[in-house]
Amino acid sequence: MLVLTRKIGESIVIHDNIEITVIEIIGDTARIGIKAPRTVPVYRKELFEAIQESNRSAAVTQVILDVDDQLKVSKRVRKKKTDDENVTKV
Repeated sequence: MLVLTRKIGESIVIHDNIEITVIEIIGDTARIGIKAPRTVPVYRKELFEAIQESNRSAAVTQVILDVDDQLKVSKRVRKKKTDDENVTKV
């Protein structure tokens, strides 16, 4: 991790299009300003982690739903095949 020291009003630049500026420091809290293109998502870390967890949960749920759908289709195919065999025997 790169650690930099900045004073109020000083900035750092990331790549060539993101600027982070120290706006205010009160006690142990720093207010920062971020200039970035609208196409660059900027999140507080705790919110980003919550979004990631939500996405992982949704992905697992989707996989479960996909497997469940495949099982239902498989059961229908087997039932149809069994029904067809029973019709053929009659």
